[in-house]
Amino acid sequence: MQRVRMSSSHFHLKSTPQFKLDAVPDDDFVESESCFDPLIPGLPDDIALSCLLRLPVGFHSAGRNVCRRWYHLFGDKARFFTQRKVMGFQDPWLFVLSFHKCTGKIQWQVLDLIHLSWHTIPAPPCMEEVCPQGFRCVSGDGMLFVCGGSAADVDCPLDLVLKFDVRLNRWTSMKKMNTPRSFFASGVIDGKVYVAGGNKSDRFELNSAEVMDPNDGIWRPVANMGAPMAAYDAAVLDRKLFVTAGWFWPFYVVPRGQVYDPRTDKWECMATGLREGWTGSSVVMFGRLFVVSEHERTKLKVYDSSNDAWETVEGPPLPEQICKPFAVNGCNGKIYVTGRNLHVAVGFIHIYRLCKTTDESMNFSVKWQVVEAPRSFYDLTPSSAQILFA
Repeated sequence: MQRVRMSSSHFHLKSTPQFKLDAVPDDDFVESESCFDPLIPGLPDDIALSCLLRLPVGFHSAGRNVCRRWYHLFGDKARFFTQRKVMGFQDPWLFVLSFHKCTGKIQWQVLDLIHLSWHTIPAPPCMEEVCPQGFRCVSGDGMLFVCGGSAADVDCPLDLVLKFDVRLNRWTSMKKMNTPRSFFASGVIDGKVYVAGGNKSDRFELNSAEVMDPNDGIWRPVANMGAPMAAYDAAVLDRKLFVTAGWFWPFYVVPRGQVYDPRTDKWECMATGLREGWTGSSVVMFGRLFVVSEHERTKLKVYDSSNDAWETVEGPPLPEQICKPFAVNGCNGKIYVTGRNLHVAVGFIHIYRLCKTTDESMNFSVKWQVVEAPRSFYDLTPSSAQILFA
């Protein structure tokens, strides 16, 4: 079994096995399951299956060698993850789009957030000579979408769209966006993928936006933004897409921000306090917008819409092992901040109310722990991070 050494300041992986998910066995190899012995001698198959579906993915290759029934279970990834979903097993996985800081080569690394082990997935197609920072990634319902980007040598925006299906462990190319774009906003609302703004081929900014329903893969235009802008960060809150152009140090210009409501198909200007305090990478949790600030000693802060103001979250700043650029995501009351070299800070969020507080306002505190990456990741820089359940 994999050993994990834990302390109050960080997690350290003693070993981080790297593997590619196994191929699906040939149909003519798999015999009728009724001819096989029990999955686990002495246990009914339903109880044995419940046990085996909890086995970490890193041990699946070894499990295939036990018997033909185990070979069939662990070899057919689509069937395996479908059974996990049916039985209510949905573990979080952190998918990190990273690139080598010298060669620029793109790599996907996946952190099992339950067992804290790193794994790989197949390389995506059509992503050899590209600028990794220009892509936008979103996720939902076991699917990872990679959109847009730009060619590395000519700074030419792309219109490509790729989908990774966790259940099938496979990339597929989807219908292209209507407009090539890079450094744009993206988000998922009600299962649909929205993109907006970004840079075009002449380096001017776009004001167009579009939406794609994964059920048919067709991109359709939506209302244009109020003004052209490239996105520094974006978030989905209250079923609206929030887009910020971000601060530019040393704060020469006032930041811009816009909000899109798909129910009315209209854009509106972002509240002043929200756009001026959005100084880092965001994540939405507990119905609130959190930002890991890049300027205020990398402290975590949260937006209070009732006062149009930001409040600093009680607790220490981001651990010093986590260096910019950041890729931020969160689930189940935890914030995951992936930094350079793919060290990951896990922020445990605690909600409390002050004794003197008479209203329903929430107060937050955070404690950080660090999952240190293998040394083989020390030349990698994160570009995006998405959490999928499988």
